[in-house]
Amino acid sequence: MGATIIERILARKAGVDRVTVGDTVTVDVDMTVLIDLQFATMWLPPLRIADPDRVAIVMDHAVPAPTIKDAAGGPRARAFAADFGITRFYDVGRHGICHQVIAENGLARPGEILACTDSHTCAGGAYNTAARGLGPAEVYSILCTGRTWFQVSPTIRYELVGELPDGVGGKDVFLYLADRWGDATNRSLEYGGPGLASIPLHDRRTIATQGAEVSADFSTFEYDDTLAAHFEALGVGGYEPARPDIDAGYEEVRTIDLSTLVPYVARPGTVSRNGLPVSQIEPRRIDQAFIGSCANGQLDDLRIAAAILRGRTVAAGVRLIVTPASQQVYRDAMRLGYLQDIADAGGVVTNATCGACFGYHMGVVGPGEVCLTSSTRNFTGRMGSPEAEIYMASPATVAASAVAGHIVDAREAAHR
Repeated sequence: MGATIIERILARKAGVDRVTVGDTVTVDVDMTVLIDLQFATMWLPPLRIADPDRVAIVMDHAVPAPTIKDAAGGPRARAFAADFGITRFYDVGRHGICHQVIAENGLARPGEILACTDSHTCAGGAYNTAARGLGPAEVYSILCTGRTWFQVSPTIRYELVGELPDGVGGKDVFLYLADRWGDATNRSLEYGGPGLASIPLHDRRTIATQGAEVSADFSTFEYDDTLAAHFEALGVGGYEPARPDIDAGYEEVRTIDLSTLVPYVARPGTVSRNGLPVSQIEPRRIDQAFIGSCANGQLDDLRIAAAILRGRTVAAGVRLIVTPASQQVYRDAMRLGYLQDIADAGGVVTNATCGACFGYHMGVVGPGEVCLTSSTRNFTGRMGSPEAEIYMASPATVAASAVAGHIVDAREAAHR
């Protein structure tokens, strides 16, 4: 029996011919990413690190610092980078959500392993990378040794066929599969098939990122021409993609006909088995609409939102908050006029950071409020008060709903 993508990468990095489900393997880690929260809350300067060229530091969750504790982490991060000669340091001004910065700088490379303390590190799987979020202590250990261990989990294959329709994005794909199949605890997810070519890279990022919400170990895409072009544009080479064998052993193969998909929304509390087509959602007014996060704060997400908002006005009583995923996204969106369209419609464009997604700053919701978000989680209390309700949908749905004042299908709203 052949190997899946993740089995291929783990075997390669463990220096063995093959691995099987249940094996525990010790592997070399190609890139370790530290974020600002690690320096603000639990930092102890190491005596040595394995390789400064395989380390990156990103100021992302609380930028600019909203508290004294967060502000104290900045000098620690800068001192650590200077002491150990870490050149991949993305400080305030070059900052952004770490997964976006990772993508922009080609730090998640095909066939390699990437580790970070953030749970949405699986975002890197869009680039044919074995990317996984780990605890701060484990990442600290990798920083010092350059290695870690994984237990090989069974792989579920999503075989994509057909073409993604206009008006349907990566968030809709994820919410559909999360509703239909639920959690994938202690499983790796693999995406491929002839339909993959119709899914743009930004939508693949959304799908890979949200693997955390169904508790997947890894969430990884096949390597194809789209990825080849992406890395060529970045000037990144010298990698070895990981491809599944024809006879790879999957726990299950699930076929998704992309052409049948429609915009989806997840109701408050969880994404697993808790969604439905937007057209079937109960009438629900909203107080806040949020577009951002590592899943949907990308440049294409802002492009989609701006196109819907252009020439329209956010409904009275609705706060539309838009947070670009990185400073680069902010600059590009400003140059292309997207930020102007959003602001002219009555939206608020914030600094690039995690922001409202994790309920820390710039958009916390209050008791009794209803928020429609394109971010990563709709868990109770995630974005502020545990008495608030959080619905999750695509940037298109969020933008159209902000104008309508309640949850609507963006495709129908476009014709009104």
